[in-house]
Amino acid sequence: MILFIDCGDTLCDESTEVRLVPGGVVQKASLFPGAAETIERIHALGIPICLVADGLDASFQVILHGLTGCFDGWVTSEAVGAEKPSSLMFQTAMDVMGLSDADKPHILMVGNNVRKDIAGANRFGIISVLADYSPRYDMTPLTPDEVPQYILHDIRDLPELIRILE
Repeated sequence: MILFIDCGDTLCDESTEVRLVPGGVVQKASLFPGAAETIERIHALGIPICLVADGLDASFQVILHGLTGCFDGWVTSEAVGAEKPSSLMFQTAMDVMGLSDADKPHILMVGNNVRKDIAGANRFGIISVLADYSPRYDMTPLTPDEVPQYILHDIRDLPELIRILE
């Protein structure tokens, strides 16, 4: 299995973000309980992890500062020039990770936004996993491509989902 994962409201609780100016670089933020340990555990299992997130590179460096060594790839909308659900985000992640279309059945995209993360993953042909533990966005699918294949109620359940899908 290969993990593509969002950051805001998936690993990090966006309500805890502190910015000096609106839309600026995050200066401080808190991860959800168990998020750091979960990423470390998945990394220790040898499962490749790629950040696939909309936002500023510098913000993710702050938010994930203690975990950056766990990520084998890092794809942000700032670097790519597109946001999810654009296929360019997912294709760039595959390129960064050295993956091919044959790997798609083994890639999980975990995110909290049905219109961006889930629709993008489904359209791209990878496994969609909705992190539904943050109430910030409406998680009601409006179209078939917004329906997640799997739902996580707690980030700490991710290793078990990966084990089941292997």
